Amino acid sequence: MAIELIKMPQLGESVTEGTISKWLVSVGDTVEKYDPLAEVMTDKVNAEVPSSFSGVIKELIADEGETLAVGEAICKIEVATVESVGEKESVPELEKNVTTEPTGENGNNKKRYSPAVLKIAQEHNINLEHVNGTGAGGRITRKDLLKIVESGLIPMLGTEKEHTEESRSQNNTSQVSAPATSFTPISTGDIEIPVSGVRKAIAANMVRSKQEVPHAWMMIEVDVTSLVEYRNSIKDDFKKNEGFNLTFFAFFVKAVAQALKEFPQINSMWAGDKIIQKKDINISIAVATEDSLYVPVIKNADEKTIKGIAREITDLAYKVRNGKLTTSDMQGGTFTVNNTGSFGSVQSMGIINYPQAAIIQVESIVKRPVIINGMIAVRDMVNLCMSLDHRVLDGLICGRFLARVKEILEKISKETTQIY
Repeated sequence: MAIELIKMPQLGESVTEGTISKWLVSVGDTVEKYDPLAEVMTDKVNAEVPSSFSGVIKELIADEGETLAVGEAICKIEVATVESVGEKESVPELEKNVTTEPTGENGNNKKRYSPAVLKIAQEHNINLEHVNGTGAGGRITRKDLLKIVESGLIPMLGTEKEHTEESRSQNNTSQVSAPATSFTPISTGDIEIPVSGVRKAIAANMVRSKQEVPHAWMMIEVDVTSLVEYRNSIKDDFKKNEGFNLTFFAFFVKAVAQALKEFPQINSMWAGDKIIQKKDINISIAVATEDSLYVPVIKNADEKTIKGIAREITDLAYKVRNGKLTTSDMQGGTFTVNNTGSFGSVQSMGIINYPQAAIIQVESIVKRPVIINGMIAVRDMVNLCMSLDHRVLDGLICGRFLARVKEILEKISKETTQIY
């Protein structure tokens, strides 16, 4: 018999952690290889974690609602055959040094430290003996350490004697609890709304993007009067023939994809010591539900017709709103186009979809008076707002890119544009 670890899988490009939303098995259950073990949420997708082995569940290491790094163990399974041992992945060196024996009078799990916990503790010189864990059996989690790092209250590493003296000076308390979150006053009639796992994942990704990426912002105004007239003249026949809507958004995605092909620098990502210019043009689009935001991907958008893009927008939106989105639907995005205009917005500053280098917000199309040939005319106008990673891109190249998108959109008409 052998004990194997099931680890948090990589559930999408740039995904570094996942939250256990629901366990589908219990200790003592017998599972077959590929049977689902747990439902996991990330900022990009909800997915099931399959078993890598056939055997009996011996321990659920992570609690429901707990967030773990990719590669961190989530449960233990007892495998009946030696053959399965050859199927497992190699164990990282850091994980080999993890203390697995229970300690203390109650035999709790406090001294079983995951690779992610050990890494954070080493980076910030945190003495794990002085931390109260909030995980199962008092186990210390990444969230416990991150709270301490953010607060600045880091118990320093020291000798066992120093630990003992310190504990005596603190009324025999040898642990430092993770600091509480900032106090927000609650008045009578206020409503407390628990933060869902998906919302936490979205928040973490947005914070990471804002902290790591030096955002810059620019906007361009586009006259889409001809586009509006063309689309409105064919939308009814299109819906009747194809069975789905021809939205304005499909025209914008196509225009951006075409411009990205001409300005490949925009289709890039920051990678520390280098910039990676992506070959494929895969457009991420934001699709919102009542309490969450998902960013599925239209693959090779530059090779698709406006009809093909409209079809994918419809299909991806349906998958999001009916819980059918898959991991592959979320992977590979190289640039994001966000349809903020669907909410009536006319100007916004988007947060870049890490690790991409830019995002465009397509605002609401509104009728405005403009000057044409010295005369006032009412035109259909739209703002395109672009946020860019200033490590990768500069205003000059982004200005030229936006000017090209504007040019493409303003030339759309029945005579010049093919839908199919």
